[in-house]
Amino acid sequence: MSNRGDENCETLSSEIHLVKEEYDELGRLQRTCNAEVKVMKCEGLCNSQVQPSVITQTGFLKECYCCRETFLRDKPITLTHCYDPDGIRLTGESATMETRLKEPADCKCYKCADFSR
Repeated sequence: MSNRGDENCETLSSEIHLVKEEYDELGRLQRTCNAEVKVMKCEGLCNSQVQPSVITQTGFLKECYCCRETFLRDKPITLTHCYDPDGIRLTGESATMETRLKEPADCKCYKCADFSR
């Protein structure tokens, strides 16, 4: 991996709208829950290079680097707005839903996958 000073790949906070549906054992919708959730994301620029090459079909050798997570961590989430199948807001015990998602714990520049094959 290239480690040049003008690379800028970092873990940033972001807000997403998360929706999760819950079904019974017969596959019928029981409730839909949602919330605005703060999560981390990888964002930034990584140096990539293109140089002439006599051994590649295109005549150029491309080295592409992408900003990606080094590892993911499990994050517990509470969805705070729950509705029944008719769209009526739920109260009491079924008014919230606990779930989990994976988010980047750290980000780094990695060599991009070769998508041309």
